[in-house]
Order: sequence, then C-alpha cells, then structure tokens
Amino acid sequence: MFQIAIDSHPDDARRSYVGPERRAGALRQPQWTQDMLDELDHAILLLSPDLQLMLMNHTARDELDEPHPLQVLGRELRAREPRDVALLHDALMQASVRGLRRLITLGVDEHRVSVAIVPLLRGGQAGPFACMVSLGKRRMCERLSVQCFAHEYGLTRAEERVLEALCDGLTPRDVAQHFGVGLATVRTQLGCIRSKTGARDMRALIQQVAMLPPMVSRLRHVDIAGTPLRCVHGDIQARAA
Repeated sequence: MFQIAIDSHPDDARRSYVGPERRAGALRQPQWTQDMLDELDHAILLLSPDLQLMLMNHTARDELDEPHPLQVLGRELRAREPRDVALLHDALMQASVRGLRRLITLGVDEHRVSVAIVPLLRGGQAGPFACMVSLGKRRMCERLSVQCFAHEYGLTRAEERVLEALCDGLTPRDVAQHFGVGLATVRTQLGCIRSKTGARDMRALIQQVAMLPPMVSRLRHVDIAGTPLRCVHGDIQARAA
C-alpha cells in the first residue's frame, strides 16, 4: 500500500507521492550523493551552518592527506599555516553568516592553492548557511579524462602521451626532447591528433580537453593500505620513505 496526499491541483498528487519506492529512495540518497561525489576528480567538502564538516569526497580526502594548506582536525576545517588562519576564518564567516561567495588563496610556494567557499542559499532562508568548499585543481587537464578522450577519438598511445604532455604545459620541442624523438615526429603526431579530434589548432584542442569532466579511476577502490604504494588521482605511486 502507498499514500497520496490530495491537494487542490492534480499535479500535486504526483509531487506528493510518498509510496515505498520514494521512501526507499530517500533512505539511499545520502549514500548515492557520497558515491557521486567520490567519482569526481575535484576536491569538495560540505560544512554545516556551524562550520562543522559534514561530508567530503574521495579526492578531498586524498588531497588533504598531502602537504596541503588545509587540514581536517576532528570535524573542523583548519589552515595549516598561521598566516592563513584569519583569512580562512573570515571567508568562512562571510559565507556562512552573510551569504557571500569567497575565493581565497592559501599556502606558500608550490603548495599554494585557490579555495572557493560557496554558501548554500535557499530562498527566503536567513543565515547561517551551510557551505561548499571547493579546492582548486592540481592540473589543468585531468589525466584520466585525457585518457578517455584519447580512447574516444581513437588516438594511438604515442599520440595520447603527446597530448598529455601538451596538457602539462610542454611545448612541441619540449615533448620531442622528453620522449627522445624528432620535432618532425611530434608535429606529425599533432597533425594526426587535430585530424582525429577535429580541432582547428592546438589551442582549441587544449581548451577542449581542459573542459572535460573530471573523472576518478576505479583504482582508487584498490586496497593498498600497509603497502609502500599509494593511489593518487588514479595513479599508483611509491610512498615517501
């Protein structure tokens, strides 16, 4: 048996359906939400209106395990560097209390990262608000997305490696030196890549790849705890000694 709440408009009955299918779906939704976020190669955290950590995805857990300017202590999101403490606190309070979006830069040198803090506003609701914290990307083009793109357009492994190198900021001459091939070979490969993907030039190609959805490798599900290996963005790497 199921129940339908009848209101003044027939469409309201469809919107108010509270049968077992919808109730079961509501129970599973939090786990589906977590699973969905874990499939994004982009670090996202959710803070409650009192700025306590409610949720973070796999990529965020992975990044915050590294020397990152942010850290999670208990259920609090904190800055590692004393110089960043006031900046982070002010941005979080501005978002939670006043509903203002903030973009801040934390860390120093190679560990600098941009952080977006977005209040989750609801119509007519007064603060404080829950906040989404989104960490800046570590690279312009995500590796797995590039690999899927290469497979979709039938690129050879050599062409895929060239494309990955270009997305990492190397010039064609740098690519040739890196792989120990002639510049003419790399230019031929670039011509093949443009032909297969329909890109009018390399700038358009890199832009196309940069706009691909971020994807996480299923290798993140591999249990490598206790081994000298770790999985970072789908790549198996040796742990630091």
